[in-house]
Amino acid sequence: MKQSYRRRIFISDCEGPISRNDNAFELASHFIPDGSRLFTLISRYDDVLADVVKRKGYKAGDTLKLILPFLKAYRVTNQAMADYSSKNMLLVFGAKEMLRFVQKFMPSFIVSTSYEQYMRLLCDLADFPFENVHCTRLDLDKYKTNQEEVAQIQRLREEMVSMPIPEIPKGAKSLSELPKEHQNSIRRLDQIFWRELAQMNVGTMLREVNPVGGDEKAEAVWRIVALSGNRLRNVMYVGDSITDVSVFRLVREEGGLTISFNGNSFAVREAEVAVLSENAIVTAVLANVFSKFGKVQVLNLIKEWKSSMIKKIGLYQPLKEDFFKTYGKKLPRVELINSQSMEKLMHESTAFRKTVRGEAIGKLG
Repeated sequence: MKQSYRRRIFISDCEGPISRNDNAFELASHFIPDGSRLFTLISRYDDVLADVVKRKGYKAGDTLKLILPFLKAYRVTNQAMADYSSKNMLLVFGAKEMLRFVQKFMPSFIVSTSYEQYMRLLCDLADFPFENVHCTRLDLDKYKTNQEEVAQIQRLREEMVSMPIPEIPKGAKSLSELPKEHQNSIRRLDQIFWRELAQMNVGTMLREVNPVGGDEKAEAVWRIVALSGNRLRNVMYVGDSITDVSVFRLVREEGGLTISFNGNSFAVREAEVAVLSENAIVTAVLANVFSKFGKVQVLNLIKEWKSSMIKKIGLYQPLKEDFFKTYGKKLPRVELINSQSMEKLMHESTAFRKTVRGEAIGKLG
């Protein structure tokens, strides 16, 4: 019992560290006219509410419930979501192998804001147990609407896609620090979501659907650790976006290991390690070292991140062979994040993220 208590745990976000999709963005782009702009607007609104305004009761990732009335208004069903997601699933190169290796070393879990329909398909593709996944539960078919509401929502969509996408000045702590026209957009979006849509039948979705993002992600990680009888200091968490900020803070403050994998500025700001790689197998290397030796040895390896150090650290032999076969002499970029490196890494990781996932997805929060 004592040995299992000390066993380390691997927990990862999905979209970014494992898959290249932003499933909700792609669903909106496919099913809703001007859906990519609509989703980008709502995503930026999400960033403002979560990181600037810090609206009470709101958390990063709630974009995934705010887009639902519009999906419903354009007749999207559970089956349509699953069919589209199945045809457009894109794993990060090496992700399936990474998950296979990591499960050999320690208990492994995925905590994702993604919809359940998408996560079930991903688990089938990646041979990962769905029972080890925490994600956003959604039954879109159970929510009802009518022609009048559909027309209202479609008119709101037309209004919203004509709005400017809000820009958040660096370090902004209040809505008043945004440009005036962007402040006006935020205030109008407040009216649309929390008054107009909230009073419709589809408003039930805004009250009932609870995306696993922000504090909800942190709560899921806490539950995983508590149920295993373990401690947060034994957790390695991998994330890439604003929805991971609360988890990064929780795990880091308790002494666990936090890794940004092709993360945006929100992720790099809160993690201890930045990974920039087109292939996920590097995550398995860091996980193998963490499982055998702990956090300090991972950080020491990163300080001396070169082939000779990786070869002699005692990796699982099949993983070592796969790693060097994948990268050859050009190692993936893995760096410690500190006060001196943070600004540079925020910029470079965000730019690299766009090359891996595309410009439209890469710039989302």
